[in-house]
Order: sequence, then C-alpha cells, then structure tokens
Amino acid sequence: MNEFGFKAENATIETLGLKNVETALWNLDPSQLVEETILRGEGELTDTGSLMVDTGEFTGRSPKDRFIVCDEITENAVWWGKTNIKFSPEKFDALYNRVTAYLGGKDVYVRDSYVCADQKYRMNVRVVTEQAWLNLFAFNMFLRPTKEEILKFTPEWSIVCAPGFMADPEIDGTRQHNFAILNFKRKIILIGGTGYTGEIKKGIFSSLNFIMPHQKNVLSMHCSANVGKEGDTAIFFGLSGTGKTTLSSDPNRQLIGDDEHGWSDDSVFNFEGGCYAKVIDLSAEKEPQIFDAIKFGSLLENVRFYEGTTHVDYTNKEVTENTRVSYPIYHIDNYKEDSIGKNPKNIFFLTADAFGVLPPISKLTPGQAMYQFISGYTAKVAGTEAGITEPQTTFSTCFGAPFMPLHPTKYADMLGKKMSANGVNVWLINTGWSGGAYGVGERISLKYTRAMITSALTGKLAAVNFETHPVFGLAMPTECENVPTEILNPKNTWKDKAAYDKKANQLAEEFVKNFEQFAEGASQEIMAAAPKVSIEA
Repeated sequence: MNEFGFKAENATIETLGLKNVETALWNLDPSQLVEETILRGEGELTDTGSLMVDTGEFTGRSPKDRFIVCDEITENAVWWGKTNIKFSPEKFDALYNRVTAYLGGKDVYVRDSYVCADQKYRMNVRVVTEQAWLNLFAFNMFLRPTKEEILKFTPEWSIVCAPGFMADPEIDGTRQHNFAILNFKRKIILIGGTGYTGEIKKGIFSSLNFIMPHQKNVLSMHCSANVGKEGDTAIFFGLSGTGKTTLSSDPNRQLIGDDEHGWSDDSVFNFEGGCYAKVIDLSAEKEPQIFDAIKFGSLLENVRFYEGTTHVDYTNKEVTENTRVSYPIYHIDNYKEDSIGKNPKNIFFLTADAFGVLPPISKLTPGQAMYQFISGYTAKVAGTEAGITEPQTTFSTCFGAPFMPLHPTKYADMLGKKMSANGVNVWLINTGWSGGAYGVGERISLKYTRAMITSALTGKLAAVNFETHPVFGLAMPTECENVPTEILNPKNTWKDKAAYDKKANQLAEEFVKNFEQFAEGASQEIMAAAPKVSIEA
C-alpha cells in the first residue's frame, strides 16, 4: 500500500481491514481534494469557485436501507421497528469483508476528524471514502483537528464509504444494493451503493443520538442554534424545508451550528463543523449568508448550470428538489468560533404548515411544548416527492425520527426536564402558508418570520396581549413589531372562515391520530395539550 499525505506516524487503515488498497491519501486539504475530483472527471468548478458533483442514483437518504447491528449493546436499548431495522453481527462482518475486498487495488481518501465541540464529549472519527469529493464533504461537515492533534490522533469511530460497491440482498441481508449500517460494538459506520453525502452526516448523528442520551446524559437534538450579543442561546428545531438553516443564520447573532447539537448540564454545543443546506431557489436576496458561503471549498450537489456557463441555476429541479451545499462553518461570517453556547433562553419549533391553519407565531405551555416536540409536525407539498399532488401531513418524532435509535419518550423526557430547569420560553413558528392552503394561500414572508423571532428573542412579545386558538389552544400575540396584525391570527387571513374551521379540525384530527402511538407513555399534562376537535366540525 502506498501512502500520501499528513498523518500520525503509527496511523494505519490496516486495522480497518484495508490492507490491499492501492494508495491511501491522508488528510488532503480542500484544494487537493478538489483537484483530485476534477482530474478524475467527477466534478466541475462553478463560477464562484465551489465544486459541483452529482451524487448518482441517490439524491437523498434511503431510510429503509439504514440498519443497526443488533447485539448486546443495542438489543434492549434501541427502539426497533420501521425506523431502526435490525442487522445481524454475522451479516455485518461478512458484508464488511466484502466491502474491504472491493476497495482492494483502489485509491482511498482518509480523513481524521472529530465531532462534539465541547471537549468533554469529543469523539474522534476516521473517515475512509472511495471518492475525493466525499472526503471533502467530511472535511466540511466534521470538526477539524489541528496538525498537532492529527500527529497524536486515535479514532474512536470509523466510517467506510464505498458508493461503487453494490450489495446482493440474498448474500448480504440488505433490502437492495445500497445500505448504511451502524455497528455500536465495532464502532463502524458502513455505507455502500450510494454516493449521497447525507448518509455520512446522518450516520454519525444517529450514533450520537444513541451515545449521548444513553451513555453521557446529554440530550442530542436535530436543531440549529445561535447566540445573541448578551450571550443568550436560542435553539431552532425543524424538519427539512421549515427554514431551520435559514432562520438560524442571523446577521445579528452568532451561529453555533445549523443542524445537530448536544445539550449538557451547562452548555449547548455543535456536533459538527459545517453546514449542509438546501439550495433549491436559493438567492442572495432571501438567504445572503448561505449564498455568500458558496465559494471555493464548498461542495454543491446535483445542481445544474445555466446553459453555456458555469453559473449555477438554483431554480433547476432537473435532477432533484433536494439540491444541497456543504461548507465549513467558517464560510459564515458571523459564526461562534468555539461552537458552544450557554443553556438556552428560547426554543423555536419550526413547521411549514401547508394547510394554512397554524398561526405564524404562538407561545407554548410546557405541556404543549412536549406535545409538539413528540409530534414533530410539518407538511409536504405537491411536487416534492413523486405521487404527492396535494399537501400531506408529516410527523417526525423529536423533529428527527429517522435518526433516533432510542424510544422517542427518552428524548422528550430529557427535553422536558431541561426546559423546566432552565425556565425556557418555547415558541411554535409556522413558516408555511397563510390565507389558505398550498395552492390558494401564500407562503408567510421570511421578513415577517424574522421579525417575529426577533421580537420573541428581545422580549418584546412579553408586553403584548395574547388570544387563544380555539382548536389548538395556542397563545397567539395580538400584535408584533414590523408584522401586519391581521396575519397573527390565521383565521383572519382566510376569505372563507367556515373553510378555515373545517381545515383546522381536519389537521387537529391528524395530530390526535398520530399521537395515539405515544398516548400510553404520555403524562396528563401532555395529553391535555392535544388540539380539541369540535363535534360541530
């Protein structure tokens, strides 16, 4: 095996079974990885200097092909089911050996990195990838050790990613040819048959969602976080498309991180070292910080150029709506260098309600906060997935169900205790539709959403009156600085008030139906926070 690059003297990938690779390229810097990608014909430079690649067959995660090895560590701890699918240790070992054999005779790229900005919880991760651009993704998204740290680096976990290896379900025990498998005993994440970079990111997040709450007493959260000039931390929970990345990128507040965090007894800290943002319909006017971050070192996925140029057409959906960019957090001007904040003062639950029912901002009681957290509601709109022709409700427990190995109540109980201990204000923000459902109403202005969040953060909403939503019981402010008063109560924006009442009750029924699976383990306070479906409707 030939080796090139910078590493600890005793560092080796032979312990990972990778003894027969042609060349191991260690800890290449972004410029070298970009050069490797272009020379191999796997990417192009855009006019801003960012690297553009296609991820191939898969342009998103494949949740049904994510597995967890069932062994003495996980058997009685993981919440097994449709989200967390069992994989046998024997099948894993055999598949792992087949992947390492496949990588024999090939060049591989090795990255020493770590996750968890709080050094008390730091976890070293070694990433081995078949492609240079996948290694660039790891450089962007994970925390970057200093050269001195690399010289002493010992990995705790490893990721092996081989998109070109296609599994045989009959031999390997997978569902189809692609897979992402977590092995907590061997501390390995094995990915094959897919080049979608999100499998690397979410593989580590899934492992931390087991390790942190189960072994470290730290709440792991699918959220973004920022901090104000007075040191006040805010957390933003939300599923894809709700504005989590956009709204946490505030020029007046320092960004702690945009997607994955831990909440310990005394800090909120970033798991990652970068940002992974959707870029469909991106513009400098709407999202200037993200737009300006797309420069040399950034990795754009599945976008297309305007014809005859290398200028990206962010409106192009030719490949997928899930066009993405990854970049190191330091591409954002206003980021917090240590990626750590104090216990939060405000928590925002973001939802893109495509039915036009929920208010653009409302304040939650502790019971409502837990109910909404366990529900994790948003809506998919027409065109985002094949077969969707009208809005559909989506519930994702803890705003991150696909990445949560433990039972949802474990995360919910931890959140409830932390909110109570720290006296946190919790807000529900609807970034979706107003004046009617998708196709009739209009998307709530980002300018208004930012103004509402600013008023919550600065305490200005503490001085206004609130009214109660008749179905969801939410406390809605009757006024908010820089926001038209008429949009604060969603019913006011509908021409047909009876149609609004009907739609509100329909959505309430969906909430109640979804929550049935959690009702047995929920407290009376949480159950009392359920929306009230009127008999008349």
